[in-house]
Amino acid sequence: MPKRYSFEGYTHHKVSTQLAEIVEEMTEGEKKFAHLLEELHSNFKQSGYNLIHYLILRSNEIREAQEYLHHIGLSSLTNSESHTLFQLQNVLSWLSPEQRVPLESGCNFETASKLRAVHAEQLLGVFPIQDRPHIMVTFSSALMQDRMLVEEMLNEGMSVARINCAHDNPEVWLNMIHVLKKAVAKTGRNCKVYMDLGGPKIRIRSIAARKKNQNLLLPVCEGSDLYLRFAGEKDVLVKDRSMKNLDVLYVEPKEILSHVSTGEHIFFDDGKFEAKVISVEPDQVRVKIVRISTKKPFLKPEKGINLPDSDLNIPPLTEDDKKNIPFICEHADMVGYSFVNSPSDVEVLRSEIKKYATHKSPAIILKIERLSAVQNLPALLMNGMKDESLGVMIARGDLAVEIGFERLSEIQEEILWICEAAHVPVIWATQVLETLNKTGYATRSEITDAAMGVRAECVMLNKGKFIVKTIKTLDDILTRQLGHVNKKRYIMRPLGIARNFLQEG
Repeated sequence: MPKRYSFEGYTHHKVSTQLAEIVEEMTEGEKKFAHLLEELHSNFKQSGYNLIHYLILRSNEIREAQEYLHHIGLSSLTNSESHTLFQLQNVLSWLSPEQRVPLESGCNFETASKLRAVHAEQLLGVFPIQDRPHIMVTFSSALMQDRMLVEEMLNEGMSVARINCAHDNPEVWLNMIHVLKKAVAKTGRNCKVYMDLGGPKIRIRSIAARKKNQNLLLPVCEGSDLYLRFAGEKDVLVKDRSMKNLDVLYVEPKEILSHVSTGEHIFFDDGKFEAKVISVEPDQVRVKIVRISTKKPFLKPEKGINLPDSDLNIPPLTEDDKKNIPFICEHADMVGYSFVNSPSDVEVLRSEIKKYATHKSPAIILKIERLSAVQNLPALLMNGMKDESLGVMIARGDLAVEIGFERLSEIQEEILWICEAAHVPVIWATQVLETLNKTGYATRSEITDAAMGVRAECVMLNKGKFIVKTIKTLDDILTRQLGHVNKKRYIMRPLGIARNFLQEG
């Protein structure tokens, strides 16, 4: 049975007193964080205040008060993210008219709606259809040979092109952009360029198996013992006779070997393989496979590694990333920041961008893919709002592995709430309509997942054989959902079911 929150004993006076105390907390919060609010770009001044207000509201236990407010027919504050203080004061004035105070630093619903729209358009461009989220599509080198396909993608609804700097090189990226620009000129459709920094490559670099023919495809089972070693030391280690009867994964970067502890969990290949650290030895880590969630239980080189229990202290901006920033500053509208964890990380990237941005800096997109980024999200937003434009990507692939798949639904909701409070646009990413994109047929669950994307300002698709069909399907899903949902607030579009029944009766 769902838990019910009793409001027995609650009165107008008790609820109004609690809400008045929260309003006072918000006033004190503005003073406490005045130094951060002063540093915000003028575009985000009101948004910063509202974010502080919302965080203070959500730090209080108000569930019983919400039940009472709902019972007497007032707003229960569940849709107050974008205009928190205004909503709170209005409820308070209905409960106790004498408690009403002039609204000074907060923003009302109309102002919040305008800020959200302005921030989204500055980042992503004008919405192709009124309020329908933008559609971002990952480009591949194959698209360079097919401008007509790019034109078709634009005509079906693509309005942001994603280039992943973890693959290819500047020459290939430039060719992609040239093909895109020609297609834009031909179709008259606008399209922004988003470039993802590669970030630190936490992965299996190579495999040394007991059986030489398994070096590129290592079969494992639950209970298998594996040894992790740094990839750069492979040439020396192969001479070590003690390693000949062991299965060794050569990993990078080297730092991960010193950041893990006995008992922690390590995941390989997007969480398909779960291992537990058995021992940490000089220059190597011994792990045991404890779970396999794939019908093809083979580990391969170049597959990613996730360490959700470990306190990784690896700089998110690599030397390769720094080399790519001049190109990104010249050609991209947005830059995706992988593995960002703290405000200091944002400062590092901002500093690098300022070295090369001659006219307009690409907007930073904070990719939320680690637990630490979720925990630091308010601080990341406050720092990011120093810039004219900012966005957040919910990178649900790595994030699900990091926090646990069972928590993903909860955490992605929390990210949406907090970003709405900051009026910061959100990109809904990872495996959206993936099966449809690869096979031409969608699963029921991924259609429902895609519909959830209507609460973001942009939805990302990966490259796929059926990309045009996938764009068209996503456009249809999002457009239909617009009649029912505005962000997380459900709205009541007239229902055909209701009309038919009443007319037939």
